[in-house]
Amino acid sequence: MNMAVKSLQSGRGNTRSGRMKEESADRTLPRLRAGGNPRPRLKWCPAPAGELNFGTSFPEPHNTRLFGDERAAKMYIWFTVLAGLALVSFSFLKTCFPHLHEDCAYILTSLKLCLRLIKYKKSKPFYSVLDHFLDAVKKHPSKILLHFEGREYTYGEVDRQSNKVARALRAEARLKEGDTVALFLTNEPCFMWTWVGVAKLGCSAALLNVNIRSKSLLHCFSCCAAKVIVASKELEGALEEVLPTLREQGISVYLLSETCSIQGINTLSDKISKASDEPLPRDLRANVTIRSTALYIYTSGTTGLPKAAVVTHERIWTACLIQAICGVTSEDVFYINLPLYHSAGFVIGMIGGMERGLTIVLRRKFSASQFWDDCRKHNVTVIQYIGETMRYLCNTPVSDSEKNHRVRIAIGNGVRTDIWTEFLNRFGDIKVRELYAATEGNIGFINYTSKIGAVGRLNFVHRYFFPYTLIKFDTEKEEPVRNAAGLCIEHLVSTGQFDRPLSCRSPFVGYAGNEQQTEKKRLRDVMKKGDLYFNTGDLLRVDDMNFVYFQDRVGDTFRWKGENVATSEVADILTMADCLFEANVYGVKVEGHEGRIGMAAVTLKEGEDFDSLHIYKLVVNYLPAYARPRFIRIQPCMEITGTFKLKKGKLVEEGFNPANIKDPLYFLDPEKKTYAPLTEDIYKAIARREIKL
Repeated sequence: MNMAVKSLQSGRGNTRSGRMKEESADRTLPRLRAGGNPRPRLKWCPAPAGELNFGTSFPEPHNTRLFGDERAAKMYIWFTVLAGLALVSFSFLKTCFPHLHEDCAYILTSLKLCLRLIKYKKSKPFYSVLDHFLDAVKKHPSKILLHFEGREYTYGEVDRQSNKVARALRAEARLKEGDTVALFLTNEPCFMWTWVGVAKLGCSAALLNVNIRSKSLLHCFSCCAAKVIVASKELEGALEEVLPTLREQGISVYLLSETCSIQGINTLSDKISKASDEPLPRDLRANVTIRSTALYIYTSGTTGLPKAAVVTHERIWTACLIQAICGVTSEDVFYINLPLYHSAGFVIGMIGGMERGLTIVLRRKFSASQFWDDCRKHNVTVIQYIGETMRYLCNTPVSDSEKNHRVRIAIGNGVRTDIWTEFLNRFGDIKVRELYAATEGNIGFINYTSKIGAVGRLNFVHRYFFPYTLIKFDTEKEEPVRNAAGLCIEHLVSTGQFDRPLSCRSPFVGYAGNEQQTEKKRLRDVMKKGDLYFNTGDLLRVDDMNFVYFQDRVGDTFRWKGENVATSEVADILTMADCLFEANVYGVKVEGHEGRIGMAAVTLKEGEDFDSLHIYKLVVNYLPAYARPRFIRIQPCMEITGTFKLKKGKLVEEGFNPANIKDPLYFLDPEKKTYAPLTEDIYKAIARREIKL
């Protein structure tokens, strides 16, 4: 810098070019005038060697540097303005659209998953969840897939065991593509590889509720046309009850055991152990498509018997990707304590975990006292819940270590707002992903934000791919409200029944072997004459922020202990009693409990007294524990609607408080094994949770 300045100075007055450079530089320097007199010209002041001069000196050339300073100043001003605008815009968006980031993340994830599904649909041959699992086996055969009661099973072990199951069933039961196998299994590892083995043969699986017995059990076989039943050893007694009828129908019965003394029940474990574990050819399932039936999952039926919801391979793909939407990755450890015969535990939990390529911790039954110990032991990061299980966890004694875990996501449905809040306060910052969906339904929501109490959130992408309508519903008449033209009335932001149009993109396959109940789920002439919608049967509410809240279930079912209860099934059992003329079954709320507990209003036959002991034996022998009416109200007569339906609305509102009801009330007392009179003392004990329901 010093050399350059010196060179310029030494040339001044000696050459013409030097004078021209000086004059040119002088003209370009800014001149500040005060009173019309020009400011004295600035001169170069070279700095001593080794020093920097920050005084009035300028680097050469003068004009280039000055123009650069002006541009830099302008750019600085513009950047400042833009930064300010960005900050203001961000604050505005944050205030007006507080969930914008979450919305964008959800939309992007959903679009990517939709593209995956489209790819699978178009692939030939069809790429199923089973194919995805087999690819995972090739990718990491030694990775642990399952923890169960101290044992570990890798992806490779589960695959080889499923090959043995498939070969044993193919040899013994002569299974072929298109057949149906009923799985009557408890939560155990064999549930996983038995289903995989059945799928490798191109067969569908019917998942039977392990609590059902006798008439309901037989119905489940017949409606899905199952040819084979595979049962756990501990369910041998339930099979023996219905064995004569099964043999008459030509159903092959297999028990996962080495030995069995009951004639007509075949052992399967010994055949599996001797079978080859070599892979099976894909040709055995060559005709399976995305529209093929993969599962039959049973829901409560209003006819008194369970309904077999048909679940296609397309529906399995859609449901098992819920984990991906919730942010679950292959590095997570997923804890399943829900029954695998339900879609939540089996499809969302087990198959969803296999799709993610993660590790699953499986438990036979939910245990509140062992829950967090299991999570800590296996480094669980994702848990599954229903409203009842979360309430049980909140009822456990407070512990200093209850936040000492790695759980980051909870996926489930049915939790109350107060329980949700208490759960977060006690067990830490866990992302609760509340769902709304039905096994047979064609619509679903997910709360991908941290909004407590909501079951979902609406956005334009969801509405485009999954169109729906919120309509007014008359809870007293239990039917949609229609206008003068006979069409339903749409609710924009309010409480109503959610329904979705039926189309090729959003089909409702229906219930196997039950066209009558399938038709009841179809709602016609909703927005225009001739249209067709899926009738959810649920009341939901949408607020002004587009959050969706579950309000209530309408119709002939209610939910208790995480299970759907069909009111007419319970009523049919009650009216088997000689003393009862009519029964009207409904669910009532109990303070501090999720869902509704069963209650029945009954009328007596003329000249008969209430036989509490006989009725107790009926409900215990024919109904699972969650479906048994805990309260019975004896009425002189039943109230009916104009269409001759039994009225339930008023009964539901009145509940079971003996202080407000003049009719005789009875309480199912498991200790005395009878229906005992419901006194105010018993009612208060229930309210204080001294009596467990």
